[in-house]
Amino acid sequence: MKQNIFTNIINGVAGKINKAFDNPFKKIGLTWWQARILKNIPADATTFNLFGSTVYFTNKQELFHAVEEIFLDEIYKIKLPENAIIIDGGANVGMSVLYLKQQHPTATIIAFEPDETNYNLLNKNITSFNLTKTTPVKKAIWKENTTITFSNEGSMSSKIETEALEATENITKIEAVRLKDYLTETIHFLKLDIEGAEYEVLKDCRNSLSNVENIFIEFHGHFDKTNELTEILLILEENKFKYYIKEADCVYPTPFARGTDKKNYDLQLNIFAFR
Repeated sequence: MKQNIFTNIINGVAGKINKAFDNPFKKIGLTWWQARILKNIPADATTFNLFGSTVYFTNKQELFHAVEEIFLDEIYKIKLPENAIIIDGGANVGMSVLYLKQQHPTATIIAFEPDETNYNLLNKNITSFNLTKTTPVKKAIWKENTTITFSNEGSMSSKIETEALEATENITKIEAVRLKDYLTETIHFLKLDIEGAEYEVLKDCRNSLSNVENIFIEFHGHFDKTNELTEILLILEENKFKYYIKEADCVYPTPFARGTDKKNYDLQLNIFAFR
C-alpha cells in the first residue's frame, strides 16, 4: 500500500512537471520558449513575431486570447470552396482574418472594423502578412446606412452605443453600413462579433440569410432581453440552419448564486450555424 501511494505521488509530480513543459503552441510553430514570451509579453509591447511576420497589437491579453481561441482551438475552422466569399464583422486587429486566409488563401474577405485603433492595426497586419483579396472597411455593421454613436475603446470591447451619450474622447460618431446590402450574392462564411449589435442586424437580415451558407455569431445578451436569443435562433431555423452553441465566456460560474457585481453581459455565447 505504501509503495503504491509513493508511486502515485511520484507519477503525479512527474505529470505536473511534464505539463509545465508541454507546448500546445508548437501547433502554430512556436517553441516552448517563444510560447513563454507570448504569455509574458511586456505591458508596453506592440509587436510579436508570428508565422515569420510581425503582428501589431495594443492589448497583450487580447492578443494571447486571440491566438489561443483562433489558432489553437480553431474556433473558425470550416471547410469552404475555392474563391469563397467571407464577411468578417468585427475583425478587430485581424487575427481572424489571418487565420481564415491561411486556411482559405483564395478567399475574398471583407473585414469590417469601426474602431479607429483596431482598424489601423488591422491595416498594418494585412500589409505585414501580405494578404491578398482582403479589404478592410472602417465602418460598423448595422441595420441601416447611417451615422451612429460608437465607443472607441481600442479593444475587443468597442461597440455601437444605442443610448444617447455625450461626446467624449472615446464616444464618437462613425459611419455604419447595412449588412443586408452585402447579402445579395452567396456568402460562404459570415462572422458576426459585433458586441451586442448582432440581434438588430440579424433581425434586419432575416429575409436575406438564404444567401449565406455558414454563420458564426458571438451573442452578447442580458437576462431582461432573453427574447433576443430566442428570436435569433428562430431566424436561423426559418432559414434552414442547424446550429451548435458553446459558451464564449463563463460569465457566471455559479449561475444560481450570481452575486451583485454588474456585468457587461449576462450571456456570451458562440453560435455556429450551418446547413
